[in-house]
Amino acid sequence: MQVLLLCYFLFLLGADTAPTADEVTYLPGLQKQPSFRHYSGYLSVADGKHLHYWFVESQNVPASDPVVLWLNGGPGCSSLDGLLTEHGPFLIQDDGVTLQYNPYSWNKIANMLYLESPAGVGFSYSDDRNYVTNDTEVSMNNYLALKEFFRLFPEFSKNELFLTGESYGGIYIPTLAERVMEDASLNLQGVAVGNGMSSYEMNDNSLVYFAYYHGLLGSRLWTRLQTFCCRNGTCNFYNNQDQNCSDSVSEVQVIVYSSGLNMYNLYASCPGGLGQRVSVDRGELVIRDLGNSFIHHPWTQLWNQVSKLRGLASLHLSVRLDPPCTNSTPSSLYLNNPYVRAALHISPKALEWVICSSEVNLNYGRLYMDVRKQYLKLLWCPLQKYRVLVYNGDVDMACNFMGDEWFVESLHQQVEVQRRPWLYNDEDGRQVGGFVKEFDNIAFLTVKGSGHMVPSDKPIAAFTMFTRFIKKQPY
Repeated sequence: MQVLLLCYFLFLLGADTAPTADEVTYLPGLQKQPSFRHYSGYLSVADGKHLHYWFVESQNVPASDPVVLWLNGGPGCSSLDGLLTEHGPFLIQDDGVTLQYNPYSWNKIANMLYLESPAGVGFSYSDDRNYVTNDTEVSMNNYLALKEFFRLFPEFSKNELFLTGESYGGIYIPTLAERVMEDASLNLQGVAVGNGMSSYEMNDNSLVYFAYYHGLLGSRLWTRLQTFCCRNGTCNFYNNQDQNCSDSVSEVQVIVYSSGLNMYNLYASCPGGLGQRVSVDRGELVIRDLGNSFIHHPWTQLWNQVSKLRGLASLHLSVRLDPPCTNSTPSSLYLNNPYVRAALHISPKALEWVICSSEVNLNYGRLYMDVRKQYLKLLWCPLQKYRVLVYNGDVDMACNFMGDEWFVESLHQQVEVQRRPWLYNDEDGRQVGGFVKEFDNIAFLTVKGSGHMVPSDKPIAAFTMFTRFIKKQPY
């Protein structure tokens, strides 16, 4: 009996080794250390890949509060951007040294798991330094990372699980959910995607309308677009073979991406001033995505127009390019501080932290042009009624609200609540947060006056939305 008890004690001790070793006991930059526990370390997945995670327990009741995975987009951008600048408990300050507590942190009501994915992003790395990947491999490794997380933290394995993300997370989250929903050991309850890439075609087609309706295009250009890109009341700005249409769409692209507008928030200023907006790689027009990513913009007709400029591709590997109108310097300064890296248990094999990896992005295989199949699989599941939210800041041009609204409508779900304003409280009283339309298992919601990074632009509205989503309350 004594031997059995000793073995059981050693088993428990071994099971607790990784989380204990990963616990962050002192985080530089804070005047006062947090009352909640948080952990930073690695989740090992397939083929020698090690994904860095930062897990912050709920400030409410961690034992029973849900676990919420968060993924930033890119592909190739770090989810620590979401933690340090959007909805994490610690917000980086302009000095790159100081952290301030976020009164609207999403870990007020949930256990938040921030995962740097895929390998090569942030502090995540691969033993063989091979960072060529694609949508299918990433969804599998994210699934394996979740499994490893719950192995290391078995006390959370029965908690409700939600998958959330933004931007290219519009691909990451539903493709991951497709795997997670088939694993009965994971208590998946729902998914939420903010300003997500749901359909390249709808995103591109809607952006032209967005630009015109927001006063960016003159009547002459709009007339040309209608004349050359539209037939029988239907417009194709996505892959139209008419050269006049392509030329007109190219003018739209220059206005949206190269005229000095903030593509992530039309009505916000451009931090850092005006600089290069677009570049070219492998015959594709390259626009840097939210969170300092580089995205191969899906305007197909433009790819061919710039193919002669392929030589510019080499610039990506030798020059650091931040996305237009964003500033990642404070986060980079903080996370590359050797004391911070030590506090977060960062492997010496990890590279210097940058908000997005150009190597991952330029070698990334985009396999899904839309994720309709994945959403329908969630919505039609006979065993579980998942809660699904698609939300958009309504002044973002990178992944505009109209494209995602079209996408949700294309799923043809039964309408439960017609489009209406949703409300929240701030220091000025009751406010309109935006508009919401609720279907049987899915809701489409806009956040008024917010850009691509909703929690950064509208933290109170975003926290209200998140709370209602998590707690299954009406919006």
